[in-house]
Amino acid sequence: MRLGTFQWMKSVNKSIILNKIRTDAPISRAQIAKDTKLTPPTVSSVVKELIEQGLVKESVLGESQGGRKPTMLLINNQGFSIIGIDAGPEMIECVLTDLSGKIMQRNSSMLTIPITNDQFLDTLKACIRNVLQASSSNTKDVIGIGVAMHGVVDVETGTSLFAPILGLKNIPIKEELEKEFDLTVKVENDARAMALGESWFGDHGELDSMLAVNIGHGVGAGLVVNGKLYHGAHDIAGEVGHMIIDLHGEICACGNRGCLQTFITGPAIAKRVTQRMSQNHEDFPHINGEKIYEFAERGNEDFLAILMETGRIIGIGLTNLIHIINPQRIVLGGGVTKSEKFILPVILNTIKMCALTPEAKQTEIRITRLGDDATLIGAVSLLLVDLFEPS
Repeated sequence: MRLGTFQWMKSVNKSIILNKIRTDAPISRAQIAKDTKLTPPTVSSVVKELIEQGLVKESVLGESQGGRKPTMLLINNQGFSIIGIDAGPEMIECVLTDLSGKIMQRNSSMLTIPITNDQFLDTLKACIRNVLQASSSNTKDVIGIGVAMHGVVDVETGTSLFAPILGLKNIPIKEELEKEFDLTVKVENDARAMALGESWFGDHGELDSMLAVNIGHGVGAGLVVNGKLYHGAHDIAGEVGHMIIDLHGEICACGNRGCLQTFITGPAIAKRVTQRMSQNHEDFPHINGEKIYEFAERGNEDFLAILMETGRIIGIGLTNLIHIINPQRIVLGGGVTKSEKFILPVILNTIKMCALTPEAKQTEIRITRLGDDATLIGAVSLLLVDLFEPS
């Protein structure tokens, strides 16, 4: 879909009606009018446009309420597609989905550090081209591109202001991709994108507030309040990985000492293992989170102790967030959570011990059900929000 066409399609009434069909399908025109308080002629006119544009389709007849059976409406999920990207810090992953978030194609490219802005953008563009070439879609069927980028993002301009693990600043992602592909592009911090994806596809029901925390090579979070992402005054809301835990701790990629992510990320856990094992004159070359979990699973008490220690530190960090934000639910994602068997009980026990009130102690903590694709689905959701929700 050409750049600008997407906005031409949007209007408040269209978004209201589209979202109503998305959430309550199959639904009749009369029921939409009743529930949205829009007039029946307005609903009929907008639905006609949506059908002509291919976003909505008619379904089998509904149950009669005393007169003629109504024709039911559904979102035409296969009518359009969306490109979702999880950008960095080790690789760029790209998917093509339909409007229901179903993944139809995927492609990935490894990133080599050190890397320049131009090299990063070239890899990003190549990944998008590859996923398009592998599909039967063409760009006129694509709603747009959603990019989940690690680090600090200027959402308005779609610029990556600071990607600390890659060591990059001021990458004009939105500008470059819109120029290259002539498509609408949305860029968001990866953890906030994950939170949005959880809100849309995580089967959480209706929550007033939900915090999603991504723990992998970095640590970030996204807060969804009443269905909307919270960005903060300067677009850095959610940078919980840079919550300082130890003033005298190790230097973080951001330049400060003792940040939370110097303790609980995959590389941080592996580093702790290497340091402790070397003290015991043991050698574990190329250790990573997966191997640490495997050793703990086999009963290695040293590895188990490190995972449980990690769980306690995560629990302390989450307790701080519960005290500051007080969300209804916290969802955890990222590679480190694959060790949930060992770390989750410790996380829950730490919160139970440290939270201020009985209610805070009961804050629900859940591991994402979206698995490794949580951030990618979040990137796709950036476009769905624009399509289905009123501005």
